[in-house]
Amino acid sequence: MHLLVALEDSDPGWAAFEFACREHADDEITVLHAVDPTNSSYGEVAHLGAEELLERRREEARDLLAEAEDRAADYGRSVETAVAVGQPADEIVEYAAENDLDLIVVGSHGRTGFSRVLLGSVAERVARQAPVPVTIVR
Repeated sequence: MHLLVALEDSDPGWAAFEFACREHADDEITVLHAVDPTNSSYGEVAHLGAEELLERRREEARDLLAEAEDRAADYGRSVETAVAVGQPADEIVEYAAENDLDLIVVGSHGRTGFSRVLLGSVAERVARQAPVPVTIVR
């Protein structure tokens, strides 16, 4: 089986990653981080510029995925990694459809509080749109 773990730097994101490593020890795992170019703090785009901000987010994604590789080694395994740019739920679903995956593992939520209510749940959208089964980990 080939799993896709949609990873973001949050407790549920890491819980999903650890679940996949622990419960699917013999399966192939690809870890995907989706960089959302529309997600920025107040004034970042104006201060840095859109291209600089996007490059900074890609660099952060590479660092996050390097940490995932290190954590996978703690389980005695290796993982493949990938970065996508776009709306996270769409990118996760598209990646799964294009790469012949068998299961998506995603954290229950990454955002907290009011912003999560306004933006909706990536996990929920992935579960509704995915071409394969989805495991949501809390």
